[in-house]
Amino acid sequence: MSDTSSDSGDLAGLGGFFFYVFIIHPCTAWILRPGRFERKKSIMYAIAFLAGVAAIKSGYEMQQRGPNHYVKLSVTRNSNPLEIKRAYKRLSLELHPDKNPSPEANDQFDQVKKAYDVLMDMEFREVYNKFGKEGIDQNKRYDETQFLMEAAVFYVTWGLMAFMLTLGKKSGEARNWTFTGLVVMMVLEVTIMSSPGNPLPAWLFPTWTEHEVIWLLHALFPAFMNGCRSLGSYLYVDLDAQQRMLLMALQEQGKDILLVLRDVQIGVQSMHAGGGGGPRLVGGDGAAPMPQGGPMPRATPTGKIRELQDRLQSSNTNVAQAVKNLKSEGSRSSTNIGFYLMILGYIVVSYVFN
Repeated sequence: MSDTSSDSGDLAGLGGFFFYVFIIHPCTAWILRPGRFERKKSIMYAIAFLAGVAAIKSGYEMQQRGPNHYVKLSVTRNSNPLEIKRAYKRLSLELHPDKNPSPEANDQFDQVKKAYDVLMDMEFREVYNKFGKEGIDQNKRYDETQFLMEAAVFYVTWGLMAFMLTLGKKSGEARNWTFTGLVVMMVLEVTIMSSPGNPLPAWLFPTWTEHEVIWLLHALFPAFMNGCRSLGSYLYVDLDAQQRMLLMALQEQGKDILLVLRDVQIGVQSMHAGGGGGPRLVGGDGAAPMPQGGPMPRATPTGKIRELQDRLQSSNTNVAQAVKNLKSEGSRSSTNIGFYLMILGYIVVSYVFN
């Protein structure tokens, strides 16, 4: 991968942002529209679609950037000067204009020579790994204060855009996911840039520089943010609606209790009235109605109590389900807070020890 200027990188990031917001987000919303697919299939299709688009777009942008100095010399970022010198000697013999009939022989040879000059100079090599080609052109050096200021501008800008795009109740979970990804990306960038060498394992992207890893993180973040927006809205659970359902269930349960107790009271009064001279029970409105026009079917208190138990059992099921949903949402919020505190603690501890 070759490196573009920071201005073109910013324009590419802005173009990717609009691409995902105005094209990919509506397509994902179409996939996640209720009733179009089953719930699990909708989520799987949406994730596969977003991952595929992000992979294709990032792969195309990588091709546009071209190979970096390590790829040009067919070495890795952990190669020592002797290995780099051997690789350059072999390639220079192959690509020398006197032996290479290609019309682009001069350009290819010059690119290999330039890559060799940069990688053999340990100071230039470190600058190239951290800042890319523009770092060499601008004679840039790592300065902690300047790096933190540039990173703060980048992350505050993206944080504000993410906040604006996730306004509203339905996007609350998406906002949590987006800011979690933003914080994780910030931690990775600070760790990579503040380390004296490349902290990535030798087997992971062996020819990539720190600059290219950070570029990839920045390029994938718009896809991640819009994926969070789409899935967060689809998986949104309205806690206020659940609370209303809980209150309605409790209200219906209270009504059932009052109705059955009233039936029991009327039945007991009817039994006393039919037995002749039994004590009358006064209802809530002052007097109990008397049977008229024939014998009234008897409803025993035991039967009414059993009916009350059945109604309470049915109502308790609805109430228990509503309470369970509320508890699960509450525990999820507590987990998010704990995760943020863990990341914040990691940043503080890492900064102090560094």
